[in-house]
Amino acid sequence: MKIGILGTRGIPNAYGGFEQFAQYLALGMVQKGHDVWVYNSSMHPYQEKQWNGIHLIHCKDWEDKIGTAGQFVYDYNCLHDAGKRNFDILLQLGYTSNSIWYPLWPKRSITVLNMDGLEWKRAKYNKITRRFLLYAESLAAKHGDVLIADSKGIQDYILYKYHKESIYIPYGAEIIENYDSSMLKELNVEANKYFLLIARMEPENNIETIIKGYLISDPNDPLIIIGGFKNKFGQYLVKKYQSKKLRFAGAIYDQSSINSIRHYSLLYFHGHSVGGTNPSLLEAMACSCNIAAHDNIFNKGILQEDAYYFFDASDVSHIIDLPYDEKIIHQRQEKNIEKIRNAYNWGKIIDAYENVFLDAVKLKA
Repeated sequence: MKIGILGTRGIPNAYGGFEQFAQYLALGMVQKGHDVWVYNSSMHPYQEKQWNGIHLIHCKDWEDKIGTAGQFVYDYNCLHDAGKRNFDILLQLGYTSNSIWYPLWPKRSITVLNMDGLEWKRAKYNKITRRFLLYAESLAAKHGDVLIADSKGIQDYILYKYHKESIYIPYGAEIIENYDSSMLKELNVEANKYFLLIARMEPENNIETIIKGYLISDPNDPLIIIGGFKNKFGQYLVKKYQSKKLRFAGAIYDQSSINSIRHYSLLYFHGHSVGGTNPSLLEAMACSCNIAAHDNIFNKGILQEDAYYFFDASDVSHIIDLPYDEKIIHQRQEKNIEKIRNAYNWGKIIDAYENVFLDAVKLKA
């Protein structure tokens, strides 16, 4: 098959979740013998035309000049190019800035849409933006040939909201075997003597809830917060919550470093509340973290009984103050590793996508 992948800033991954997914999927499809093309932003640091056997198409991206509107221009440019490529499959990751261009979706290609999370619920957006995102979601659900849901919660939502079937395929993660404790020196912490939160500085990630709960409890061990804090909400948090034990470490992009920092934490907080299968949660599970997650259907659908759950600051404080049972924690860690091995395994996920693509091509033939 000739497969096009758009909706990300491109590969090799230098940005985030969808880019990481695109990288794994594209590599897997090439290894299976398919012809794979990935759309890259003109601002991507990697400017070559190929990467590990994957064709890269660089399209003009104006986001650095005109802000968010540039994403719509970038997606337009990608779709305009895709119309000339005769892809068998065009996989679109997300719908936020490309579903309004559905008249441009190539008629010869089968459009497969990963529906991402409930973008219109994100607290950072105003009412007008939320209305637009809900509209964009409806266009994607209506016009996509095949819909992919990355969580059971999203799958149920699509069926209830749009009366349309979707195929459940989650994200994946790699089980980590080796860790480097020397990374802890840079953060000035010791193994199993710090709490950890890794997230984008956005309200719906419940960062403030976790901070408040931590400060109520006031434990001896510090709370390390990793994530870029230069946006408005990040600056608000840094200014409002000033404590020697509360450390805003900024963004750390090296995957090996992040994995080690996760692994050696006493307790890992996952506050994400909007979206499907979150890559950072799977990575925490793969690093054998002791996890406290926000209480919602998405996180519970993944972790099940193998985590602590919180909804507000008092819950966070209570979890911190609990006497930890090492036996129970170890059992949870082992079960979460098994979930990664059996349900969130990259090999199985790539196989599932290939089967969806092949079935769609056969139906069209």
